Amino acid sequence: MIPGKYRTNPGRITPSNVNCGLHLVIQTSSVPEKNKFELRLTKDSSFHNRLLQHDIEKNYSSRQGDHVYLGSSSMPSFPVLHRSSEEKILYSDRLTLERQKLTVCPVIDGEEHLRLLNFQHNFITRIQNISNLQSLIFLDLYDNQIEEISGLSTLRSLRVLLLGKNRIKKISNLDNLKSLDVLDLHGNQISKIENVSHLCDLRVLNLARNFLNDVDDLNGLSSLTELNLRHNQITSVRDVDNLPCLQRLFLSYNNISCFEDILCLADSNSLSDITLDGNPIAQESWYKHTILQHMMQLRQLDMKRITEEERRMASIVARKEEEKKRESHKQTLIKEKKRLTICNVARKWDMQQNRVTSGPSSSQDGKDSDVPSQDTCQLNGSGTCVYPEEPGSLDPVISTALQGLAVIENHLVEVDGDTLFLYGSGALESLDRNWSVQTAGLVTTVSFTFIEFDEIVQILPKLKIKFPNSLHLKFKETNLVMLQQFNALAQLRRIDQLTIDPQGNPVVNFTLWKYYVLFRLSHFSMQKINGTEVTQNDMIMAERLFGILAHVASSELPQYRLLSLLGEVRKKQFRYLLEGKGKKSGVVSEENNENKRLGGENTNRATLNYTTRDFYTEKLEEIKEKKKFCKTYIHDLVKEAAEINMKNESLQKLWPQMFIELVRDAVIEIRNKNSYMKLCLQRITDTK
Repeated sequence: MIPGKYRTNPGRITPSNVNCGLHLVIQTSSVPEKNKFELRLTKDSSFHNRLLQHDIEKNYSSRQGDHVYLGSSSMPSFPVLHRSSEEKILYSDRLTLERQKLTVCPVIDGEEHLRLLNFQHNFITRIQNISNLQSLIFLDLYDNQIEEISGLSTLRSLRVLLLGKNRIKKISNLDNLKSLDVLDLHGNQISKIENVSHLCDLRVLNLARNFLNDVDDLNGLSSLTELNLRHNQITSVRDVDNLPCLQRLFLSYNNISCFEDILCLADSNSLSDITLDGNPIAQESWYKHTILQHMMQLRQLDMKRITEEERRMASIVARKEEEKKRESHKQTLIKEKKRLTICNVARKWDMQQNRVTSGPSSSQDGKDSDVPSQDTCQLNGSGTCVYPEEPGSLDPVISTALQGLAVIENHLVEVDGDTLFLYGSGALESLDRNWSVQTAGLVTTVSFTFIEFDEIVQILPKLKIKFPNSLHLKFKETNLVMLQQFNALAQLRRIDQLTIDPQGNPVVNFTLWKYYVLFRLSHFSMQKINGTEVTQNDMIMAERLFGILAHVASSELPQYRLLSLLGEVRKKQFRYLLEGKGKKSGVVSEENNENKRLGGENTNRATLNYTTRDFYTEKLEEIKEKKKFCKTYIHDLVKEAAEINMKNESLQKLWPQMFIELVRDAVIEIRNKNSYMKLCLQRITDTK
């Protein structure tokens, strides 16, 4: 028995005495006719691990070519193979023509029983003259100059085809090789994987050191267990998850830079060994944990066995990443819901303002310039809401979640840092909730958007109680249309900054609006208006422009009305002035200084107040009700007086006759003195 065994070297397979999975057993006897040949392919995993190693060349341990004679043939330029009888007996089923400097395949006659044919390390440019070897199982054409796969259509029994280190540019002409088990095409010039989907029995495919950019079109390779793609230019991998038996995948030294490029690997349930070293992705800090957390079935990564500790750490990292992802999705959903809510509030606001819009949705940006625009809808000049994100631009998971998101809220309340954002009139009701002391204390800025200013005026007393540290007010789309409305802000505790957005607030079109604010709210010592520092010259100019106006307003106001506008302290001061005790020189200025020291308004400014439209309407209704009541009351009094007068006139007419009858009845009653006394005593007794 002469064992002839094969082993694999980096990128190629060569026969040797090492157990590699391909066993060639030849049994001979003294009678050549009784030669027995057995060739079997095993699924020894060590064979595949060695099959795709790189660039180490081995020769046959015994060279059969020394016993082969090549002679001339009738076919021009094709030599004819002749073997001695001893050679045929010793190697009846295999033929080695290694390193014979062949440029063409010789004519091989009378060797139809050959199972193994080796043409390694020659200069052959085309596969020819072997179509008659229909029993061939193993064909080795490693290290030649072949440019095209051809001449193999009749070799239907071929199981191993080694064409590594040639000049092949395209995989083709393998249609009839349906029994192929090993296909080695490493070291060629192939740029695309194609024409292999029919090789349903193929277990090993070696395409290392080619020009591949993408991995796809692998459907149909249902038996493939090992795929070598080392040293290519691959940037992405697809279809690998459709290979049910794939166990080993070698992708070392390519151009894979992110996990999304090989995401299909995570869907494979059979992969146990992967190499990705030499790729940009292998340099990332998250590389190993990401691979392991998505492919928990792996046994080896980059030729290193994966330990249980590494699996445990990867599992921990995976849980953290999943939690982080869920939190990210949650935050994204919250932001998107907020954006939709603000747009809903803006649409309602537009309807209230009777605005005509031409777009599919009508709303405005809910936040001011401090809020990132991508979180809210943006407003163009006409008040139309423009959505910054198309549905397709969102993450698919988030998009799916948003399909069932119905935003019906018409207001939004949000505390972001030190700012309280209020969108829509319904948000004002939030001031009645029980705010924590810590949250209320942190709020220094309050922003009103899409809310009527008259509605804001009604909650200002609550605002200074709930958020005592609020120093900065912002108004956007609040219908500030006249200077008189600023008078309402005087009832707050303190204001350091005021921001009036031109959007939805026509009052800012008045040239002197800032000076009026400074004059009316001078007791607050304002520091900034619309982001601009307030100077001493601004305060002087404000006093010059509006001081006389305030004096005239206060002097023309009735005393009872003026007293109703002032607090108890101011009332005492005002009475003091009216009595003439404070008309001495300097008393008025002292009073103003005292007011500023106490943080209150002086008398002149207190007369400049603001009555909201709703309050004024309520007053009108109240006055109407009072008039109606008074009219009804007087009408009832007149009616009652007339009735009394009519009764009096009737009494005057009847009284003389009534008087005569009364006198007559009295005389008749007392005419019998004894009877009258008894009657009186009886009445007294009955009364008791």
